[in-house]
Amino acid sequence: MHDELADAGFTVLGVALDDSSDAVRPWVDNISFPVLLDPNHLVTELFAISNVPTVIWIDEDDRIVRPNGVAFGTDMFKDFTGAEAEPHLNAVRRWVRDGELPLTADDARGRVGDLSPNEILARLHFRVAAQARHQGDEGVARRHFETAVELAPHDWTIRRAAMPLMGDDPFGQKFFDMYTEWQQAGSPYHGLGPSEAL
Repeated sequence: MHDELADAGFTVLGVALDDSSDAVRPWVDNISFPVLLDPNHLVTELFAISNVPTVIWIDEDDRIVRPNGVAFGTDMFKDFTGAEAEPHLNAVRRWVRDGELPLTADDARGRVGDLSPNEILARLHFRVAAQARHQGDEGVARRHFETAVELAPHDWTIRRAAMPLMGDDPFGQKFFDMYTEWQQAGSPYHGLGPSEAL
């Protein structure tokens, strides 16, 4: 999409929530758009993001025209998530080429709820844990990661992000257990579903 719509003034800006540039590097080879590293998850706090991948549409006047929502660039995870990439990609094309907005400004403002006090506290514990880990204090890091997960058990930007930092495989059994728990809880998510506002 970045390359296809670049002549129309469109750009993609990726934000990696990983712990280091080394963790991101294998995923960004041959990508033509900029990717920022946000190890402290500030973007998730600013935009109330609780899952990845999340896409936010921001226009040339810095207005959010489609708030954070689940979206995929390919159908690689279609069998797992049930979400197809093409409806979202086509909606982006209509927005960029024809100015077709998916939501009114008022509707866009009201579609994503604020983080709960526990979710905010979980993010603070995550930051403390990440800092402790950078300083080599694995005991403090683990304790704060665990507290963050307890406070926000269905927030993937906390729980799944903590997995590799605590030595767990983010695609292993703990991930699938987390995914099942998340589904049983009604798939809580701050944002639009894959087919909303398209």
